[in-house]
Amino acid sequence: MAHTRLRKFNTRDVYGPQALDNDVCMVVRAGNHVYLRGQTGFDLENNFVGVGDPAAQTEQAMKNVKVLLEEAGARLEHICQLHIYLLDRNHRSLVYPVIGRHLKGVHPVMTGLIIAGLAIPEMLVEIDVTAVIA
Repeated sequence: MAHTRLRKFNTRDVYGPQALDNDVCMVVRAGNHVYLRGQTGFDLENNFVGVGDPAAQTEQAMKNVKVLLEEAGARLEHICQLHIYLLDRNHRSLVYPVIGRHLKGVHPVMTGLIIAGLAIPEMLVEIDVTAVIA
């Protein structure tokens, strides 16, 4: 089975000050399985949205999820699993309603994790998505 890798990039182009050099992509489609890179407040042109606002970062992340899934031939309805990484437990009440609005009626499995940090200090939320096209 061939893997399709969409929106390839190098981490040095996003996280320059961190001196990283990794070839990655935003989406891998392997057969009917679609794996998305964790989505954050970065839009798809690498502009950061919602500094200090977990709901705005989640809104941007979910907009990205929709676009990236569609580029891979999938839809939001194909989402099977989400992992939501938060820096602050209190952000659940801000983040989860945004996700719920985007995924109304989808019923994926979802795990929320409270973690010590993300790639850059401005990030307050990251959403990891796996989908399977029926």
